[in-house]
Amino acid sequence: MFDEYGFPGDAHDAASPVLGTFVYCSRAAESVDDVEVDRIIQWSQSRNVAREITGVLVFGSGVFFQWIEGPPAEVDKLIASLHGDARHHDIVPLDRSVEKRDRLYPNWEMERVGADDIRAVLEDALESAEDRNNIAALKRILAHLDSGPLDTLGRS
Repeated sequence: MFDEYGFPGDAHDAASPVLGTFVYCSRAAESVDDVEVDRIIQWSQSRNVAREITGVLVFGSGVFFQWIEGPPAEVDKLIASLHGDARHHDIVPLDRSVEKRDRLYPNWEMERVGADDIRAVLEDALESAEDRNNIAALKRILAHLDSGPLDTLGRS
């Protein structure tokens, strides 16, 4: 999915670090709202400096999309904690890799970016998904988007 020119893997500079990357989307639990997402960002920023994790979190219409990068062992620990986090479900891995490259988000311990249209990202992921569990989860997430007014999804 991320093998187009300009994405990781294009330049293998000898000075580049070995980075683990995890990209996923998930559906927020009903109790998650903008205030809770801001808490997640603040907590992540305070922890990610020491772990050398950087990335971006997109939240909109009750759906998370996140790009995480850092030392492979730290990314693996973060992936394990994400799977145990009750604030979201239907986690769909979109990309997971370990490679020698520069960071895409070198100064972002974790930044929140607004989601103007998360649907396009999810539909693209569904088109390229091969795993039947991921396909089912993506369909549930898209159905969630269709279930009500976008301004009320993901809020209690």
